[in-house]
Amino acid sequence: MIAELSGRRRVCDDHAMPRRVVPDVADTTIAEAYAAPLSRHVDGPASRSWVGLCMVSSIDGSTVVDGRSTGLSSVNDIAVLHGLRSIADIIIVGAGTVRGEGYGPPENDGQRVGVVTASGSIDLDMALFTSGAGFIITTEDADLGPGPDSASSVDVIRSGTDRVDLAAAIKQLGDVHLQPRFVQVEGGAHLNGAMLDADVFDEINLTTSPLCVGGSGPRLSTGADDLQQRYELAQMVIDDESFVFSRWLRRR
Repeated sequence: MIAELSGRRRVCDDHAMPRRVVPDVADTTIAEAYAAPLSRHVDGPASRSWVGLCMVSSIDGSTVVDGRSTGLSSVNDIAVLHGLRSIADIIIVGAGTVRGEGYGPPENDGQRVGVVTASGSIDLDMALFTSGAGFIITTEDADLGPGPDSASSVDVIRSGTDRVDLAAAIKQLGDVHLQPRFVQVEGGAHLNGAMLDADVFDEINLTTSPLCVGGSGPRLSTGADDLQQRYELAQMVIDDESFVFSRWLRRR
């Protein structure tokens, strides 16, 4: 079984020690710094999952090198990714990122991976889906081929017509996971932009890699309307390789 969700993994010889500088200066570990979501929504009939974005970008704003995030990453960045994954009930990712980064079934039992596709063009024979962990988030009219809506096949959340209604889809996640409290979004840029349009991010967890990479790679988000959503810096950690790990809380 493919245990690795993403290609954002590489082996490095040295482990750069992190130090927290916000909200105060203290020695820390990545595990301590990302042990829990920044908060959660109050339980109740009107509550929804707490949604966080986890991404890595270069100083000049690119999220990829040669089409993949691996070249921007580090041991500590991978630890952030896996730390947040370990506390997530559901991971949501765009179909292009699933294909490009080689997503497979998650390591955590019971964790679900939602793949967003407006067109419905996705290979349902991938191990992510045949394992039972993967499910589809798509529009009301998308054609997924024969059988995917049946109980014996891939779970599907349908919301929206011309484009996926992500705000509504988030509220339906209880259909595929019992009481999902924390949802991690992992891109790509078009999905992130659509999530910003829907204003569903409660926190953004951003690793800034100490690289300028040029090129025409995507930003953190692409395709969002002009908007002004205020976030506040809840935590910042810096390691001795100059990677910066920031956690931003949506101010509502």
